[in-house]
Amino acid sequence: MDDSTTTQLRRNPLARALWLAFGLISMVLGFIGIFLPLLPTTPLMLLAAFCFARGSQRLHDWLTTHPRFGPPIEAWRRHGAISRGAKQLAVFAMLLVLLLSVVLAVPLMVLGIQAAVLVAVAVFILTRPLPPEERDKDGPTP
Repeated sequence: MDDSTTTQLRRNPLARALWLAFGLISMVLGFIGIFLPLLPTTPLMLLAAFCFARGSQRLHDWLTTHPRFGPPIEAWRRHGAISRGAKQLAVFAMLLVLLLSVVLAVPLMVLGIQAAVLVAVAVFILTRPLPPEERDKDGPTP
């Protein structure tokens, strides 16, 4: 964020309050997502960091330096990277949701739309690079 944007936000308390509120909502949903496979924790924490950067520098700094949430946020910010474990968990959760829809006999049209969206999201996630520290562990690529 450039200096002019930061200055404008500091001068507008309503904008800061709204960014803070959106950040807190995203963070709470992200925390819930740790326990519910239907809520994507990492994207919600990324959104919270984005909102906090505009609404609360203190919360932004806390979130980006948090031992659990900070590394995925930094990996995304610096490299557009998603860890292998997060990719596996995301795809597993998507398969679980799709299976649940089949078990609940969701209408075929809705199931088709859901499957198409989940496949698109899975392709996006799986094609993101790994963070450098995970790539280094794999050794050179053939």
